[in-house]
Amino acid sequence: MRKPVILATLTLISSLAVGCSSIDKIDTSTPEGAYQLAEEYEKDERYDEAVQRFQEVRTKFPYSKLATAAELKIADVHYKREAFIEAQGAYQLFKDFHPKHAQIDYVTFRLAMSYFNQLPDTIDRDLSVADKAILYFDEVMTSYPTSAHAGEARDRKAAALKMLAEKELYVADFYMKRRTFESALKRYEYLLKTYPSSGLDARALYGAAKSAFELGEKDRALQHYRQLSSLYPSSSEAKQAKDDFEKYGAN
Repeated sequence: MRKPVILATLTLISSLAVGCSSIDKIDTSTPEGAYQLAEEYEKDERYDEAVQRFQEVRTKFPYSKLATAAELKIADVHYKREAFIEAQGAYQLFKDFHPKHAQIDYVTFRLAMSYFNQLPDTIDRDLSVADKAILYFDEVMTSYPTSAHAGEARDRKAAALKMLAEKELYVADFYMKRRTFESALKRYEYLLKTYPSSGLDARALYGAAKSAFELGEKDRALQHYRQLSSLYPSSSEAKQAKDDFEKYGAN
Protein backbone atom coordinates (compact mmCIF):
# COMPACT_ATOMS: atom_id res chain seq x y z
CA MET A 1 0.00 0.00 0.00
CA ARG A 2 2.88 2.35 0.77
CA LYS A 3 4.84 1.71 -2.43
CA PRO A 4 2.69 3.92 -4.75
CA VAL A 5 2.82 6.73 -2.19
CA ILE A 6 6.60 6.50 -1.96
CA LEU A 7 6.92 6.49 -5.75
CA ALA A 8 4.64 9.53 -6.08
CA THR A 9 6.66 11.40 -3.45
CA LEU A 10 9.92 10.57 -5.17
CA THR A 11 8.47 11.73 -8.50
CA LEU A 12 7.39 15.04 -6.98
CA ILE A 13 10.78 15.60 -5.39
CA SER A 14 12.47 14.75 -8.67
CA SER A 15 10.32 17.20 -10.66
CA LEU A 16 10.96 19.97 -8.13
CA ALA A 17 14.67 19.31 -8.32
CA VAL A 18 14.59 19.46 -12.12
CA GLY A 19 12.61 22.72 -11.92
CA CYS A 20 15.06 24.28 -9.53
CA SER A 21 18.04 23.14 -11.56
CA SER A 22 16.53 24.57 -14.77
CA ILE A 23 15.99 27.93 -13.05
CA ASP A 24 19.51 27.86 -11.67
CA LYS A 25 20.89 27.37 -15.17
CA ILE A 26 19.31 30.56 -16.52
CA ASP A 27 21.90 33.22 -17.30
CA THR A 28 20.55 36.38 -15.68
CA SER A 29 23.42 38.54 -16.89
CA THR A 30 21.43 39.28 -20.06
CA PRO A 31 18.03 40.99 -20.30
CA GLU A 32 16.62 37.90 -22.03
CA GLY A 33 17.81 35.60 -19.26
CA ALA A 34 16.64 37.89 -16.47
CA TYR A 35 13.23 38.19 -18.14
CA GLN A 36 13.02 34.41 -18.60
CA LEU A 37 13.74 33.84 -14.92
CA ALA A 38 10.98 36.27 -13.94
CA GLU A 39 8.58 34.41 -16.24
CA GLU A 40 9.52 31.09 -14.64
CA TYR A 41 8.68 32.47 -11.20
CA GLU A 42 5.38 33.73 -12.58
CA LYS A 43 4.54 30.30 -14.03
CA ASP A 44 5.29 28.72 -10.66
CA GLU A 45 2.95 31.28 -9.02
CA ARG A 46 5.83 32.67 -6.99
CA TYR A 47 4.42 36.11 -7.59
CA ASP A 48 6.48 38.17 -5.14
CA GLU A 49 9.68 36.80 -6.63
CA ALA A 50 8.34 37.33 -10.15
CA VAL A 51 7.61 41.00 -9.47
CA GLN A 52 11.04 41.44 -7.93
CA ARG A 53 12.73 39.85 -10.96
CA PHE A 54 10.72 41.88 -13.47
CA GLN A 55 11.71 45.00 -11.55
CA GLU A 56 15.33 43.94 -11.83
CA VAL A 57 14.95 43.70 -15.60
CA ARG A 58 13.81 47.33 -15.62
CA THR A 59 16.60 48.61 -13.38
CA LYS A 60 19.50 46.52 -14.71
CA PHE A 61 18.61 46.75 -18.39
CA PRO A 62 16.72 50.05 -18.77
CA TYR A 63 17.58 50.39 -22.48
CA SER A 64 16.45 46.90 -23.43
CA LYS A 65 13.10 46.48 -25.17
CA LEU A 66 12.34 43.95 -22.43
CA ALA A 67 12.42 46.71 -19.81
CA THR A 68 9.08 48.02 -21.10
CA ALA A 69 7.70 44.49 -21.36
CA ALA A 70 8.75 43.91 -17.74
CA GLU A 71 6.83 47.01 -16.64
CA LEU A 72 3.66 45.61 -18.13
CA LYS A 73 4.37 42.19 -16.66
CA ILE A 74 4.60 43.70 -13.17
CA ALA A 75 1.08 45.05 -13.57
CA ASP A 76 -0.14 41.73 -14.96
CA VAL A 77 1.35 39.75 -12.08
CA HIS A 78 -0.30 42.04 -9.53
CA TYR A 79 -3.60 41.56 -11.39
CA LYS A 80 -3.13 37.79 -11.58
CA ARG A 81 -2.68 37.52 -7.82
CA GLU A 82 -5.74 39.79 -7.32
CA ALA A 83 -3.74 42.62 -5.78
CA PHE A 84 -5.96 45.08 -7.61
CA ILE A 85 -4.83 48.28 -5.90
CA GLU A 86 -1.21 47.49 -6.83
CA ALA A 87 -2.31 46.49 -10.35
CA GLN A 88 -4.21 49.76 -10.72
CA GLY A 89 -1.13 51.75 -9.81
CA ALA A 90 1.14 49.75 -12.12
CA TYR A 91 -1.21 49.96 -15.12
CA GLN A 92 -1.67 53.70 -14.53
CA LEU A 93 2.09 54.28 -14.50
CA PHE A 94 2.52 52.25 -17.66
CA LYS A 95 -0.29 54.18 -19.35
CA ASP A 96 1.23 57.51 -18.32
CA PHE A 97 4.74 56.66 -19.54
CA HIS A 98 3.82 54.67 -22.66
CA PRO A 99 0.65 56.27 -24.10
CA LYS A 100 1.45 55.09 -27.64
CA HIS A 101 2.26 51.49 -26.73
CA ALA A 102 0.86 48.85 -29.09
CA GLN A 103 -1.12 47.30 -26.21
CA ILE A 104 -2.45 50.54 -24.74
CA ASP A 105 -6.05 49.39 -25.30
CA TYR A 106 -5.33 46.30 -23.20
CA VAL A 107 -3.59 48.41 -20.54
CA THR A 108 -6.54 50.81 -20.37
CA PHE A 109 -9.00 47.92 -20.12
CA ARG A 110 -6.98 46.26 -17.36
CA LEU A 111 -6.77 49.59 -15.53
CA ALA A 112 -10.56 49.82 -15.67
CA MET A 113 -10.88 46.21 -14.50
CA SER A 114 -8.49 46.88 -11.61
CA TYR A 115 -10.91 49.54 -10.37
CA PHE A 116 -13.95 47.38 -11.18
CA ASN A 117 -12.58 44.46 -9.15
CA GLN A 118 -12.25 46.71 -6.11
CA LEU A 119 -16.01 47.20 -5.97
CA PRO A 120 -17.64 45.65 -2.91
CA ASP A 121 -20.09 42.77 -3.12
CA THR A 122 -22.94 44.82 -1.68
CA ILE A 123 -24.30 48.24 -2.68
CA ASP A 124 -24.51 49.57 0.90
CA ARG A 125 -20.76 50.23 0.89
CA ASP A 126 -18.50 52.78 -0.82
CA LEU A 127 -18.81 52.56 -4.63
CA SER A 128 -16.62 55.53 -5.52
CA VAL A 129 -14.18 53.42 -7.55
CA ALA A 130 -17.02 52.66 -9.98
CA ASP A 131 -16.66 56.13 -11.48
CA LYS A 132 -12.99 55.49 -12.26
CA ALA A 133 -13.80 52.10 -13.77
CA ILE A 134 -16.49 53.65 -15.97
CA LEU A 135 -14.10 56.43 -17.05
CA TYR A 136 -11.59 53.93 -18.44
CA PHE A 137 -14.22 51.56 -19.85
CA ASP A 138 -15.50 54.57 -21.80
CA GLU A 139 -11.98 55.30 -23.02
CA VAL A 140 -11.60 51.76 -24.33
CA MET A 141 -14.92 52.00 -26.20
CA THR A 142 -14.38 55.47 -27.66
CA SER A 143 -10.62 55.57 -28.27
CA TYR A 144 -10.20 51.92 -29.26
CA PRO A 145 -13.57 50.84 -30.69
CA THR A 146 -12.04 47.96 -32.66
CA SER A 147 -10.21 46.58 -29.62
CA ALA A 148 -10.87 42.97 -28.65
CA HIS A 149 -11.72 44.37 -25.20
CA ALA A 150 -14.34 46.92 -26.31
CA GLY A 151 -17.26 44.50 -25.98
CA GLU A 152 -16.37 43.42 -22.46
CA ALA A 153 -15.70 47.06 -21.53
CA ARG A 154 -19.28 47.87 -22.57
CA ASP A 155 -20.70 45.00 -20.49
CA ARG A 156 -18.60 45.83 -17.45
CA LYS A 157 -19.55 49.49 -17.66
CA ALA A 158 -23.23 48.49 -17.68
CA ALA A 159 -22.65 46.37 -14.56
CA ALA A 160 -20.92 49.26 -12.78
CA LEU A 161 -23.73 51.67 -13.72
CA LYS A 162 -26.29 49.17 -12.46
CA MET A 163 -24.56 49.05 -9.08
CA LEU A 164 -24.53 52.85 -8.86
CA ALA A 165 -28.21 53.00 -9.81
CA GLU A 166 -29.08 50.37 -7.21
CA LYS A 167 -27.15 52.35 -4.60
CA GLU A 168 -29.11 55.49 -5.49
CA LEU A 169 -32.40 53.59 -5.21
CA TYR A 170 -31.29 52.11 -1.89
CA VAL A 171 -30.64 55.61 -0.49
CA ALA A 172 -33.87 57.00 -1.93
CA ASP A 173 -35.88 54.15 -0.40
CA PHE A 174 -34.11 54.77 2.91
CA TYR A 175 -35.34 58.36 2.94
CA MET A 176 -38.82 57.28 1.85
CA LYS A 177 -39.14 54.82 4.73
CA ARG A 178 -38.21 57.59 7.14
CA ARG A 179 -40.71 59.93 5.48
CA THR A 180 -37.96 62.37 4.52
CA PHE A 181 -39.77 63.00 1.27
CA GLU A 182 -37.79 65.95 -0.03
CA SER A 183 -34.53 64.01 0.13
CA ALA A 184 -36.22 60.92 -1.30
CA LEU A 185 -37.63 62.90 -4.25
CA LYS A 186 -34.22 64.37 -5.08
CA ARG A 187 -32.65 60.92 -5.05
CA TYR A 188 -35.34 59.32 -7.21
CA GLU A 189 -35.15 62.13 -9.76
CA TYR A 190 -31.35 62.01 -9.76
CA LEU A 191 -31.50 58.28 -10.47
CA LEU A 192 -33.87 58.83 -13.39
CA LYS A 193 -31.68 61.57 -14.86
CA THR A 194 -28.27 59.98 -14.28
CA TYR A 195 -28.98 56.28 -14.82
CA PRO A 196 -31.73 56.01 -17.44
CA SER A 197 -32.64 52.53 -18.69
CA SER A 198 -31.07 50.98 -15.59
CA GLY A 199 -33.97 48.58 -15.16
CA LEU A 200 -35.00 50.53 -12.06
CA ASP A 201 -36.94 53.28 -13.83
CA ALA A 202 -40.41 52.05 -12.85
CA ARG A 203 -39.47 51.87 -9.17
CA ALA A 204 -37.82 55.30 -9.31
CA LEU A 205 -40.80 56.89 -11.08
CA TYR A 206 -43.19 55.45 -8.52
CA GLY A 207 -40.98 56.67 -5.67
CA ALA A 208 -40.72 60.13 -7.23
CA ALA A 209 -44.49 60.35 -7.79
CA LYS A 210 -45.26 59.25 -4.23
CA SER A 211 -42.64 61.57 -2.69
CA ALA A 212 -43.89 64.56 -4.66
CA PHE A 213 -47.48 63.78 -3.72
CA GLU A 214 -46.54 63.56 -0.04
CA LEU A 215 -44.87 66.96 -0.36
CA GLY A 216 -48.05 68.44 -1.79
CA GLU A 217 -46.49 68.93 -5.25
CA LYS A 218 -49.43 67.54 -7.21
CA ASP A 219 -48.29 68.63 -10.68
CA ARG A 220 -44.85 67.16 -10.17
CA ALA A 221 -46.36 63.95 -8.84
CA LEU A 222 -48.72 63.67 -11.82
CA GLN A 223 -45.84 64.22 -14.23
CA HIS A 224 -43.98 61.22 -12.79
CA TYR A 225 -47.15 59.15 -12.59
CA ARG A 226 -48.07 59.79 -16.23
CA GLN A 227 -44.57 58.88 -17.36
CA LEU A 228 -44.76 55.71 -15.30
CA SER A 229 -48.15 54.67 -16.68
CA SER A 230 -47.04 55.52 -20.23
CA LEU A 231 -43.68 53.74 -20.25
CA TYR A 232 -44.44 50.85 -17.90
CA PRO A 233 -48.23 50.34 -18.01
CA SER A 234 -48.06 46.68 -16.99
CA SER A 235 -45.69 47.18 -14.06
CA SER A 236 -46.75 46.63 -10.47
CA GLU A 237 -45.51 50.18 -9.75
CA ALA A 238 -47.93 51.67 -12.30
CA LYS A 239 -50.83 49.77 -10.76
CA GLN A 240 -49.83 50.82 -7.24
CA ALA A 241 -49.47 54.45 -8.30
CA LYS A 242 -52.90 54.38 -9.95
CA ASP A 243 -54.44 52.94 -6.77
CA ASP A 244 -52.68 55.54 -4.63
CA PHE A 245 -53.78 58.46 -6.75
CA GLU A 246 -57.38 57.21 -6.99
CA LYS A 247 -57.45 56.67 -3.24
CA TYR A 248 -56.46 60.28 -2.58
CA GLY A 249 -58.43 61.72 -5.46
CA ALA A 250 -55.33 63.06 -7.13
CA ASN A 251 -55.91 61.79 -10.65
